Amino acid sequence: METSKTSGYAPVNGLNMYYETYGEGTLPLVLIHGGGSTIQTSFGNLIPFLSGCGKLIAVELQAHGRTSDRDAPESFELDADDVAGLLNYLKIDKANFLGFSNGGTTTLQIAIRHAHIVNKIVVVSGAYKRDGFIAGFFEGFPGATLNNMPEPLREAFLAVTPDKDKLQVMFEKDVARMIAFKDIPDDDFNAIKVPALFIVADKDVITSEHTLKMSQLIPGAQLAILPGIHGAFIGELPTAKKGSRLPELTAAIVEEFLNEQ
Repeated sequence: METSKTSGYAPVNGLNMYYETYGEGTLPLVLIHGGGSTIQTSFGNLIPFLSGCGKLIAVELQAHGRTSDRDAPESFELDADDVAGLLNYLKIDKANFLGFSNGGTTTLQIAIRHAHIVNKIVVVSGAYKRDGFIAGFFEGFPGATLNNMPEPLREAFLAVTPDKDKLQVMFEKDVARMIAFKDIPDDDFNAIKVPALFIVADKDVITSEHTLKMSQLIPGAQLAILPGIHGAFIGELPTAKKGSRLPELTAAIVEEFLNEQ
């Protein structure tokens, strides 16, 4: 996949939005990273195994990685609109979407707000309600400082955007979004009708029960519960296990789902 990699920036809703493409195909898979992350920290260990999914488009969202910021808080709704805007810029009418963690919630918002561009969705460790997170999850956000951010994520941000002030802004906006996390209304969630695959770890920060509930609310949705902690089964940088074959297994599950007729 690296041999076919290209990258660029797109003017989207007041952002200079960074994206990368891999492979070829007419129905791309869009990869949406988690909070505090870059393309590489969320998906660097997964992308090599996704060649069977056709063309990949990986994005970096507002204030993350190489994408610029704007004078507005982060929101899942805005992120969804930005991804849709990028596809419009690239003249892509329809795509599959895979979002990890906060990117999973953004993927749900894409299916709600921009259903016409969605073929299938894969929600990896995403949530649509506050009670979907493990007990005590939100308690650590008030008063959080940059030192609470996993060091691999801090280093990865500065490697592509060597500006500590921008890192601080991104961190503060991410924290503010999580403190203010709002449930997706049931009527909106129930409007999702596209084929969906939900994947979660058995020791994730999103509960298996919440993920099961989401899979039951969308007609025909599929569910996979894999061993490990948040992000490990896709090889996310802070939690990846050296030598683990779980990213390869996860990619195979995603590929089979996307290629089903």
